[in-house]
Amino acid sequence: MLDVAVQTEPGWPDHDWDAIGAKAAAAAVAQTPYGYLATSDAAIEVAVRLTDDAEVHQLNAQYRQKDKPTNVLSFPMIEPDLIESLTQNSDDGEVILGDIILAHGVCAREAEEKGFTVEQHATHLIVHGVLHLLGYDHQGDSEAEAMESMERAALATLGIPDPYLIREE
Repeated sequence: MLDVAVQTEPGWPDHDWDAIGAKAAAAAVAQTPYGYLATSDAAIEVAVRLTDDAEVHQLNAQYRQKDKPTNVLSFPMIEPDLIESLTQNSDDGEVILGDIILAHGVCAREAEEKGFTVEQHATHLIVHGVLHLLGYDHQGDSEAEAMESMERAALATLGIPDPYLIREE
C-alpha cells in the first residue's frame, strides 16, 4: 500500500494536502509497471514537503549544483530495479521510496502561467516527482515523451487537464 505523508510549510493554500498527495501518488504509480505497489502488503512510503523557494534553492544548489529554485525535487531512496525485491523481502514491511519537495513560489507562478490552480499544478508536480522516484526521467526526447504520457494519463484520472498543452491567449 502507498503511504504518503505531506508536510506543509506556511504560504501554501489550505487544502487537504495529505489526500491530494495520496491521490497523485496512486495515479502516478498506476501508470507504471509498479502499479501493484498500491495494493502491496508492504507499506511503500513517500514523503512530500511543500516548502518555499529558498529551501528548494538551497537543496537544488547542494544536490544538483544549480543555483536557483526549481518547481520540484525528487530524492529516490532505492534503485527502481530493487523495488520488487524490497517489497517482497522487507524485514518490517516498509519500503521508503523517497522524498519529493515542492517550491511554493515557483509552483504558484507556473500555475498562473498555465491557467491552473496551485492545487492542480502541485498535483502534477507530485505525479512528476513520484515518477522520478520510480526511475523515470526526461533527459532525452523519447524519455520525456514517455514520462509526459504517463503524467497526462495520471492527471486525466484525477480530472486535471493536460499541463503540456500550450495555452492560446
